[in-house]
Amino acid sequence: MADEEKKRVCVTGAGGYLASWLVKLLLSNGYFVHGTVRNPDEKKNAHLYELDGASENLRLFKADLLDQDSLRSAIQGCAGVFHKELIEPAVKGTFNVLQACLEENVKRVIVVSSGAAVSMNPNWPKDQAMDETCWSDADFQKSQKSWYPLSKTLAEREAVEFGKRTGLDVVRVCPVLVLGPMLQRTVNASSLFLIRLLKGGNESTDDRLMKIVDVRDAAKSLLLAYEKPAAEGRYISASHMIKSGDLMAKLRTLYPQYSYPRRYEGPNLTSEKMQKLGWKFRTLEETLIDSVACYRDAGLLD
Repeated sequence: MADEEKKRVCVTGAGGYLASWLVKLLLSNGYFVHGTVRNPDEKKNAHLYELDGASENLRLFKADLLDQDSLRSAIQGCAGVFHKELIEPAVKGTFNVLQACLEENVKRVIVVSSGAAVSMNPNWPKDQAMDETCWSDADFQKSQKSWYPLSKTLAEREAVEFGKRTGLDVVRVCPVLVLGPMLQRTVNASSLFLIRLLKGGNESTDDRLMKIVDVRDAAKSLLLAYEKPAAEGRYISASHMIKSGDLMAKLRTLYPQYSYPRRYEGPNLTSEKMQKLGWKFRTLEETLIDSVACYRDAGLLD
């Protein structure tokens, strides 16, 4: 695909946490971006218009994942589409986006799945790191009433089957817990997790293995998956594995003034395949420091 043909792309749910950083990254790399949002005029999307290059190279479209006509309007003329699955309607929405991409002759679709579609598999060998071949067990997720992970698993499987049926080039990226500074005005779920941890919430007696990726590095992993001709199949976007107790110890060292729960096991994940595309990531300390600085500036830790 020639560079000039790749430079117009669509990002669904453009006002979200990771999507906003992706839009910022795309604009800084000379892309013209079509972003879908529920309402382009809402204040919660104001941060997108403030991004460098937005006035010239960003256009927001009002679109509904259940309305293929609105999706086609946003996707028309785009060589690539970045689609982040939402909790509801994950499967139907993913199908509609992929169908619109097929009809508009999109060259490559990056489906943003989740580590939750990888890691919930009790039958995976305990001593083996989970890689891209591992899928979460949908029946197990149902038994645990883990509806969010289940939606991610089912939607990604729909993307796989759609690609097989139609020949559409679908690449899936599975970020784990995404942390880092926010661009959007409203607090997202993963940032709220860290804020509550600093304030002494999320109290637990277990010591789970946390899988973390910086939001800026996650955005880079999506762009790599789009730009690299050799990219195919599925990629895990995970840069740091740390026990929750060790995470709190690290936070206490950096920020002793905050409260923390008493304490906070799971399989490891590997992002070796993504790193082979040239992906590099920040230190965990940088992610935590930049996150806390953002929360402080927003008055969220007062």
